[in-house]
Amino acid sequence: MVNSEYLDVFLDESQEHLQAINDNLLKLEQAPDDISIVGEVFRSAHTLKGMAATMGFEDLAHLTHNMENVLDLIRNHKLQATSEVLDVVFAAVDDLEAMVTDIAGGGTGTHDVSEVVAQLERIEKGEPSIAATAEAPVKEEKQEVAGEEALSETYDEFERTVLQQSYEQGYTTYQVKVTLDENAMLKAARVFMVFEVLEQIGEIIKSSPPAEELEEEKFDQDFLVTVITKIEGEEIKKRILKVSEITNVHVQQVDQNKLKLSHEEEKPASPAPTPAQAAKSAQASKPAAKEAASSQPKKAAPEHNKTIRVNIERLDVLMNLFEELVIDRGRLEQIASELKNNELNETVERMSRISGDLQEIILNMRMMPVEQVFNRFPRMVRSLSKDLNKKVNLEIIGAETELDRTIIDEIGDPLVHLLRNSIDHGIETPDKRRQLGKPEEGTVRLKAYHSGNNVYIEIEDDGAGIDREKVLNKALTNGVVSEEDADKLTDQQVFGLLFASGFSTAETITDVSGRGVGLDVVRNTFESLGGVVTVNSELGKGSVFSIQLPLTLSIIDVMLVELQDEKYAIPLSSIVETAIVNKQDVYSAHNQKVIDFRGKVVPLVFLKDIFQVPGEQTDDEFYSLVIVHKGEKVAGLVVDSLIGQHDIVLKSLGNYLKDVFAISGATILGNGQVALIVDSNALIK
Repeated sequence: MVNSEYLDVFLDESQEHLQAINDNLLKLEQAPDDISIVGEVFRSAHTLKGMAATMGFEDLAHLTHNMENVLDLIRNHKLQATSEVLDVVFAAVDDLEAMVTDIAGGGTGTHDVSEVVAQLERIEKGEPSIAATAEAPVKEEKQEVAGEEALSETYDEFERTVLQQSYEQGYTTYQVKVTLDENAMLKAARVFMVFEVLEQIGEIIKSSPPAEELEEEKFDQDFLVTVITKIEGEEIKKRILKVSEITNVHVQQVDQNKLKLSHEEEKPASPAPTPAQAAKSAQASKPAAKEAASSQPKKAAPEHNKTIRVNIERLDVLMNLFEELVIDRGRLEQIASELKNNELNETVERMSRISGDLQEIILNMRMMPVEQVFNRFPRMVRSLSKDLNKKVNLEIIGAETELDRTIIDEIGDPLVHLLRNSIDHGIETPDKRRQLGKPEEGTVRLKAYHSGNNVYIEIEDDGAGIDREKVLNKALTNGVVSEEDADKLTDQQVFGLLFASGFSTAETITDVSGRGVGLDVVRNTFESLGGVVTVNSELGKGSVFSIQLPLTLSIIDVMLVELQDEKYAIPLSSIVETAIVNKQDVYSAHNQKVIDFRGKVVPLVFLKDIFQVPGEQTDDEFYSLVIVHKGEKVAGLVVDSLIGQHDIVLKSLGNYLKDVFAISGATILGNGQVALIVDSNALIK
């Protein structure tokens, strides 16, 4: 079953349900008396249990069932949703996530859950709560009596007419209450089997809850069905009890006198339906029935779902095909400009407009909200703040901001590092915050927003801030900077030292931080995505880590430049402006050629030397420059000539050439020539 065609759907939906459980448990901790939240958690857990059992993942289904039992106690006011109880439930969710992850990786989902199951069972038995133990027998006693109580179902005018007419034609009406085993895994399947039995002996008129809710397992352990038939009630009971996981069947005949219509209702009307017609209208009461007919008054049809699940590999194939189209579009534009044929020019212009619209649609299809990544953080912050004995409130702003899927996939772990860093290094303990006149609870704000062709993600805290002198002293001790350079560093540059490899200011090594790894990996990851990380901080007030990321990595805007006969592409997101300067305005400082550009000293980087482009140096008295930036730092890239702006498709150089200095990929131009894409971040020191 693990290799079934439904596995992908199971994994997607399991992750959605686990995320919903996590989110709602966090809400429940803030509002423990809100039973509606417990209902949401219970529904997600119940659906997950049914799916896991159907797919044959027994450990997953078993653990979810135990978790469900505890949630049921909370839902029925027999247990308080204390932080201690929720800790155990959260631990169960962690194990569930581990199992789903194992299944996604091709495993069987088996996991040692004995410890957390034992904890859940202790809670279920009432050990953590005296009140729970005292009240539990009452619940059991009520369940025993429930099966024998008088059944009472209400019917509308149409249903009463059907039942009355059926009685006149020799049929008997029964109300059948079916109780499922509380450990039943596939409740909807059992309901379906009961309906199959009843339809073999008669016709179903109504069910409570309605068929839709029975299909979605939105009921506890029992449901009520009204059926018209010519066989005895005891026979009905015997047949239903043959269905497995049915613990009790209570059959009660409906008194036809109670169905007699009032004088007004007996006035001539349209002919009453026969049992055969009634059967037609009652088909809607059968779970999984295809027809939309219903024996109850018709409601407005729900709006159809306007979304579909598409395998991401299909979108990747679509993107690759479109990238080839972009390359051919560039070629056509070049041919059209060379031939100077009006009709060809018009056709190519129209094709360019249409393919531009198509490009926007395809890129939008690949966009995903950063919420996909942000959703995992509230739970992480809760656990981390408990481990560190700190009080932390996480605020998430702009979770709907969208990024390309390829970038979304990569930013999760680096953001985890930054959040952990803010909570561990930034936020003070409650005692210290009180001494400083701050609220006991620290705030970490995670914010995402669009600006131009970039997305910015900021992690801001109101903690201790960064001690410039402490960072500088540590950098001098570690040999990261020299004493001569240390005096010239700006605050931004000092804070940037935190991203140096092996750098750590932690006084004690913990499981959270202080091992000298993390922030350098964070910077490298973001820079490999074409992003930039900057830090701002005020001692005693807090810090802000800001990440700038491109919207997409597949099709980007570049400035094409020329070095001899070779063409290079520089991403527009890195460019401040272009300029042409006289060679006489170039100075030397510290063995580095620089220019004074708009009141700022800008070092020059000669791309011919960097990429060892063969050819004679020109005697031109001017330099063509592309001014690029990385955060606050800038540099001037010296090129032979500027060609112009283009849309290009980013192609990987493959594993063999992946470590070429200052080159992030390549593209194919309209004339078939290959142009290398410059990684300007690598050129700015």
